[in-house]
Amino acid sequence: MSLVFLDNQSPETFPDPRQSDAQGLVALSTNLGTTRLVAAYRQGIFPWMKMEQAPFLWCWYSPNPRMVLYPKEFKISRSLTRALKEERFEIRIDHNFAGVMRACASIKRPGQEKSWIEPEMEQDYGKLHRQGIAHSIEAYQEDKLVGGLYGLCLGKAFFGESMFHKVSEASKVCMAKLVEIAEQEGFHFIDCQVPNSFLSGLGAREIERSVFLSQLSEATKKGDPTTDWYSFT
Repeated sequence: MSLVFLDNQSPETFPDPRQSDAQGLVALSTNLGTTRLVAAYRQGIFPWMKMEQAPFLWCWYSPNPRMVLYPKEFKISRSLTRALKEERFEIRIDHNFAGVMRACASIKRPGQEKSWIEPEMEQDYGKLHRQGIAHSIEAYQEDKLVGGLYGLCLGKAFFGESMFHKVSEASKVCMAKLVEIAEQEGFHFIDCQVPNSFLSGLGAREIERSVFLSQLSEATKKGDPTTDWYSFT
């Protein structure tokens, strides 16, 4: 499939991700935008990075295979079990979405020189948060944010974007909370996008892109959920 440059006049239009190669680069664009972002996730596509050189275009991906976590397959380690039993963290939901995104962008990660979370991304995902589409789950100790994750909820699917921790087990406790919500609300899966050893240890696994896209269609066909995220705090 030839690479497509997205038309800003039709932000919801994307090429069929099934036609892209295994790497999954589907399209390029000059900007993000909330309408385009929501349309992309509904089609199994997400913005992974922005070019570091001119013309600094956004790259949209739908990789094959796809990493997903099915709520019932979540693995709880001994250390996580202890952290949950001891109530080591205070968990809040949507209390400081911007703070979670900033922390995810600034945290140092092995083999990664800089974050893919650009200021434009923080702005647009912040707008999605205010629209009730993007959510954060946060871990606190002594009123300090020490871990968290954020992503989008569309239909009966949660699309995880990034997570961080400053204290051991903090991000795992946030993931455990997300799984609790997913099970209670009947979410079909938590999208983890690409292979990740940390998430693999929590039970996430790879599936074929075609399978993911079929499951995504099923998860989003009935519209958006009416989940009251604040009720889970």
